[in-house]
Amino acid sequence: MHITNTFINPGTSATRNQRRIRKIMLASALALGLAGAAQAARLTVATTSNAGPLNPHQYSPNQMYAQAMVYEPLVKYTESGKVIPWLAESWKVSADGKTYTFKLRKGVKFTDGQPFDAQAVKKNMDTVLANRKNHDWLELVNQVTKVEAIDAHTVNFVLKNSYYPFLHDMSLVRPLRFLSPASFPASGNTAEGIKAPAGTGPWQMAETRKGEFDRFKRNPNYWGAKPAYEEILFKVLPDPNTRALALESGQVDLVYGSGPLNPDVVQRFKAKPANFTVATSQPMVTRMLAINSKRFPTNDLSVRKAIEHAVNKDAIVKNVLYGSEKKADTFYATNVPYANIGLKPYAYSPTEAARLLDAAGWKMAAGQKVRSKDGKALEVNLYFVGSEGKDKAISEVVQSDLAKVGIKVNLAGEEESAISARQHDGSFHLIFNATWGPPYEPHAFTSGMRVPSHADFQAQSGLPMKAEIDKKISEVQLSTNEAKRAETYRWILTTLHEQAVYLPISYMSLTTVYNNKKVGKVPFGATEPEIPFELMQPK
Repeated sequence: MHITNTFINPGTSATRNQRRIRKIMLASALALGLAGAAQAARLTVATTSNAGPLNPHQYSPNQMYAQAMVYEPLVKYTESGKVIPWLAESWKVSADGKTYTFKLRKGVKFTDGQPFDAQAVKKNMDTVLANRKNHDWLELVNQVTKVEAIDAHTVNFVLKNSYYPFLHDMSLVRPLRFLSPASFPASGNTAEGIKAPAGTGPWQMAETRKGEFDRFKRNPNYWGAKPAYEEILFKVLPDPNTRALALESGQVDLVYGSGPLNPDVVQRFKAKPANFTVATSQPMVTRMLAINSKRFPTNDLSVRKAIEHAVNKDAIVKNVLYGSEKKADTFYATNVPYANIGLKPYAYSPTEAARLLDAAGWKMAAGQKVRSKDGKALEVNLYFVGSEGKDKAISEVVQSDLAKVGIKVNLAGEEESAISARQHDGSFHLIFNATWGPPYEPHAFTSGMRVPSHADFQAQSGLPMKAEIDKKISEVQLSTNEAKRAETYRWILTTLHEQAVYLPISYMSLTTVYNNKKVGKVPFGATEPEIPFELMQPK
């Protein structure tokens, strides 16, 4: 649900367009039935795309925030870092750490009236295990050998090995959440699709129109505390100008996410405290560029290190991010478990970048602006989501900084689906990437590095020690010795740092901007993809 935008100032030549957009939006609001008393119990949120089919066991185009609204986990990750009971009231772990026994909450029903019980848990987990290859980024799926329904409200998870992040992984948004058995396809395999998105969560999908909106209504039979809002309406507004105008004009109540508005636009909303509230969370994830170690010319370690030294991250934080994020010098912030290991940052130094390139044979011929070696130019492509104005602005700074040391950067803004495809197949030199935040770090994120489903695998694929990295990641997932585990994570993170396959830029926070005349305080979720709509209050 990201918004990137700039304001259209009143009194300019754009005023007519502004009025035209307002008229269109008003007509759309009336068509969707936004007028009248019902609006008081409805929260309207801007989003860039529809929620998708809401299959709890699958990935894109399913949107994680929406999956988390409809489906629930056995245990829940909290802001304090603890895991608490949720659909499971309690659990026990065997002495060898290989069997987890959950006691399920009684009286819980899916939105279609089906009971949530041990058989429902088993049915959901069996379909996930039947499609292990789809989920091989998550080591837990590889470790579970079977799920047993002991009685109506008792279920066992049996593992191959003791797996220390088990409970954290059980709290994730996907794929370990629960669909009503009645919504499974005839084959029983949800990889083929689902009949309807029926979960146990506080919300249920009421209506969707592709490219227009998604409407969620409150689950009247929810087992937990009832949300204050009766409905959440997500308006699909792909155009950034329209999204910003929607918030300013009152057609949208809330924007929320890791990049909902450009920093300059956020500052303008901050200047209107009588109408809008702007809040920022603690840093959650690392914004970075993945650097492909397999494709020429970034397969040259000297080139990758030169890139690290050439980019002025302080300037990016000050001039692009308006100080809203903290500069990132390492892959992980030091507060991430096992990440406070004293890594030496790559200092900003165009001089050092030039020295590294000279020493590696990348020379600047007289009268030229781009270095070359063996007749080949030092030229790279940088890819970003075109609608993300913040990423575009950062890309332009990177382009300018690298040009100063003789590296030509071609910028390419593409649709999110195209960027995802490049991350999967490795067709990039530089591409925007991010860590996943709690509770994924560091175990789940590093686990995903072993499979070609994210930019990380592709960025590392040219490293001479890639096989050893993957081996160490597999070992650390199953380690029962805390000291050994810390030592292995140190080796992994140090190696990735020294091989310069990531250019960390900033530690990102979540930002929310909302109409404070219509909406009460908006809390942040404990994880980056989960939005706590059930805790929000109308004014």
